[in-house]
Amino acid sequence: MNTGIGASVRRTEDFRLLTGRGRYSDDKNQPGQAYAFMLRSPHAHAIITSIDTVAAENMQGVLAILTARDYDDDGLKPIPHGANNNDAVNPKIQAFLESEGARIFDMAQPPLARDKIRFGGEGVALVVAETLSQARDAAEHVTVEYDPLPAAGHVMDAIAPGAAQIWDGAPGNICLDATKGDRAAAEAAFAGAAHVVEMELPVTRVANCQMEPRAAVAWHDADTGRYTLYAGSQGANRLKMHLFLCLDVAPEMVRVITEDVGGGYGPRNMLYPEFVLISWAAKRLGRPVKWTSDRTEAFVADYQGRDLVTQAALALDSNGKFLAMRTRMIGAVGGHTVAYVSLNNGHRLTTSLYDIPTAHAHIQGVLTNTPSTSPYRGAGRPEAMFVIERLIDGAADQFGFDRIELRRRNLIARDGFPYRNAMGLTYDCGEFEANMDSTMALADWDGVEARRTEARGRGKLLGIGLANYIEAPVGAPIERAEIAIEPDGRVRVVVGTQSQGQGHETSFRQVITEWLGVPFDDIDIITGDTDVVKTGGGTHSDRSIRMAGNVMVKASEKIIEIGRDAASHLLEAAREDIAFASGRFSVAGTDREIGIFDVAAAIARGDVPDAPEGGMAAEEDFWGRLPAFPNGCVVCEVEVDPDTGDVAITRYSTVDDVGRVVNPMIVHGQTHGGIAMGVGQALLENAWYDPESGQLLAGSFMDY
Repeated sequence: MNTGIGASVRRTEDFRLLTGRGRYSDDKNQPGQAYAFMLRSPHAHAIITSIDTVAAENMQGVLAILTARDYDDDGLKPIPHGANNNDAVNPKIQAFLESEGARIFDMAQPPLARDKIRFGGEGVALVVAETLSQARDAAEHVTVEYDPLPAAGHVMDAIAPGAAQIWDGAPGNICLDATKGDRAAAEAAFAGAAHVVEMELPVTRVANCQMEPRAAVAWHDADTGRYTLYAGSQGANRLKMHLFLCLDVAPEMVRVITEDVGGGYGPRNMLYPEFVLISWAAKRLGRPVKWTSDRTEAFVADYQGRDLVTQAALALDSNGKFLAMRTRMIGAVGGHTVAYVSLNNGHRLTTSLYDIPTAHAHIQGVLTNTPSTSPYRGAGRPEAMFVIERLIDGAADQFGFDRIELRRRNLIARDGFPYRNAMGLTYDCGEFEANMDSTMALADWDGVEARRTEARGRGKLLGIGLANYIEAPVGAPIERAEIAIEPDGRVRVVVGTQSQGQGHETSFRQVITEWLGVPFDDIDIITGDTDVVKTGGGTHSDRSIRMAGNVMVKASEKIIEIGRDAASHLLEAAREDIAFASGRFSVAGTDREIGIFDVAAAIARGDVPDAPEGGMAAEEDFWGRLPAFPNGCVVCEVEVDPDTGDVAITRYSTVDDVGRVVNPMIVHGQTHGGIAMGVGQALLENAWYDPESGQLLAGSFMDY
């Protein structure tokens, strides 16, 4: 059976996960562990005037009640997020500052609120007790006095005149203000345009609803001073990178372990306050401390996604040729500046896969009295696609163009590559019109009128929409792989990305078996332990196969060269005569050959002079970018009941150009998941906050 690249190999991890043998965050327990519960603010914006913990501290089982004052007294640091210890700007958003007049406010986040509450659900005190129920009970007896302040629960209200000021360092609640593109050229194009379409397009805020709520257990070794955190994440090394800064210790004094994770989607890239707090509490108490979120807590405390208002315009000539585009992206950042990644990503794809000569983007990040937003599946790029496609449909409606022909007229031509878009991003290739035509054929676009008539006869309204898209995944610019051929017939692969359900154990093995020709079942993929995985960027932004695949292939090629040297000695042949294929080294033109594991065993026995000390092993580090531009087209057909408003999706067709596919079955599964996620937001999901009080009005699945 083919198990290499291109084969739909069934996921090897599924049997373990579906039979209850997964190793998720809440499955981990330590002997003698205590339990933590977070006391959270009921107000979205308030001054903390006092915290009285005396009554709670005297309750049965209570071990500690920790506040921001305790944290500061112990000399610990806030969570850096975008800022480092010197409050310097994160290099990821340095591009914003290259614009003349750009400004940015980037404040590290205290794990517990010090003097002021900035969103409903912000942590005020960590209660640690012998049992979780004791910790919950004690939290109810902590008395916190608040002086409530006016709140801004919506991004447009937060920048309105007279809005409540959330941070002193961000006047008008604007924490990021930058421009990109050619403003003068865009204005000139708009001035001479025959047609201009303008829209204000909101993208709803979404709650971060992974199947597995967050959980963690931490412990501290008093003899060595080392901290260990076991927690779900999208990259154990990414958590460690900020955790050791918060704990104010050397990097080698922190170990982070992540095993199975029930969903990531972006927000699990970040270090959360609870992870820092239980690590600190474990040291103070001299025993492990565990914290587990429930679903209600996740709704008010997890980092969330999207929440963007875009004011956009498209200029066209009399024939429908696109001339220019301008946007003002107003993104809700939340109560703390956790991430600007979505705003950074979104503006680069303003013009999508259309030939638009010039564009200008005004990018604003806005503080609101809500949980912070972070990158969320697509991280700004889906929002950009939504805006341009809505503008095109709007132009067709207003000015009498056919919406398909309007797109066709403006798509980047097949012979137009490399193509530099108006925001300076260079696309290497694409067959955009062919993808659109294929999708329309798949959707039976020409038969829609007949289906519309039939639906009308049943009292339903039928609608059909089309959208083209292009992606520009980037991700953390660092990755590492270590591969060793063991004499006992196993291949050990240590890699710096890790799965949250994407099937890495399967697809990574397919890459190794393709290059090294070793049996699929003899490969061990090792991830998620910072004591083993020296570095790595984690899993996000479509980076795992691009980045990890790249370093695994290069490390494999190094191993083949080690094996070729050894085989030339073992087979008594010139090195240039040694060929490698299907896991075996052979002498060209003869029947003499030796398997890769036999070579490894010979090296281990000392039978190969001048062999590398580490045997048949290699490592590969990568630092940089691997640009890619997956693209495609989607057609969605729906029926609407005009009496009830009920919407039924009757057809959904998509063509995705993703390059070389490692495992088609896994790619299809990821596509299905993306469709469900997009449909969910379009029709169902809205993490709505009351604009005046900042209170979450969709705090359960029933409401959300």
